[in-house]
Amino acid sequence: MRIVMIGPPGAGKGTQGALIAEHFGIPRIVVGDLLRDHIARRTDLGRVVEGYLGRGELVPDELMLCIVRQALIAARAAGGGYVFDGVPRTMPQARAAYTIAAELGMTANAAVHLRADDKELMRRLLGRAALEHRPDDTDKVIRHRLELYQKAAQPIIAWYAQRGLLVSVDAMRQAGEVAREILAALELLPAPASPASMRHPVDLSGLGAGCAS
Repeated sequence: MRIVMIGPPGAGKGTQGALIAEHFGIPRIVVGDLLRDHIARRTDLGRVVEGYLGRGELVPDELMLCIVRQALIAARAAGGGYVFDGVPRTMPQARAAYTIAAELGMTANAAVHLRADDKELMRRLLGRAALEHRPDDTDKVIRHRLELYQKAAQPIIAWYAQRGLLVSVDAMRQAGEVAREILAALELLPAPASPASMRHPVDLSGLGAGCAS
């Protein structure tokens, strides 16, 4: 199974992506974590990326696509499945990432879209900022990121829908309820890539409304 996660900051992509990855026994690729690792290690890429993230701006496509190619090659070597969180952020990026994935035989089976309203997202992200002391989660930066997302996301969502790959769910509910809907929809997809014997049941009982990414 190869899945792309789509949703605004704070919609719960991390929580849901982790549950999907566990259920299907596939790696979860979080582009933001990869970028932050480069920043922490003070690589050349990390120093360039740090300025963009600090301003709440999108990292340029050429840098993101470099990360995408490396991650897809690693996922192919690990068995061929993935849950991708963080790409695409723009329509040109979506098309370029698709080209890379097609070259590698690693195109997505589904795009999971988490829907959420800006007021709730602001509440979640400001709460996360207070707990984790993340410098990229200030009020001003969060609003800017949400504006960028809303502008860029609609054509991407429509593109996946036109290709018959979109699984869209209301993320404004308890995380366990959202997860059950997502997994049920993914199980109905034709010819899933991972056999049932590789799938793992996921305990959703402990998840509450505050789970978000």
